[in-house]
Amino acid sequence: MIEHLTKETFKTKVFNYEEHKEWKFEGDRPCLIDFYADWCQPCKMVAPILEELSDEYEGKLNIYKVDTEDQQELAGLFGIKSIPSLLFVPMEEQPQMAMGALPKDTFEKAIRDVLKVEKS
Repeated sequence: MIEHLTKETFKTKVFNYEEHKEWKFEGDRPCLIDFYADWCQPCKMVAPILEELSDEYEGKLNIYKVDTEDQQELAGLFGIKSIPSLLFVPMEEQPQMAMGALPKDTFEKAIRDVLKVEKS
């Protein structure tokens, strides 16, 4: 299931940017964060793909959404200028950002290559 993050839940599940200057992932499994807005047409195209991925990688990967209209501080923190913007967050390495409505196979490649997660 995809969870919508607020500033508070982001700090406990992803990165507590108020306590740490350097990146320190707080999560228990790799995650993918979709920065989106309700009015954004490409965001609406990505949404069902993320739902499928959420089911396919259940228990191995967390998928979160951040509403850039509602959570402007988080959008600003990551310098989000265009949406959808997708942040791939591996367990140990630095997160990587991808822009635009990506096809499902591109998501799967990034999940494999960046997040080091394989499907069951």
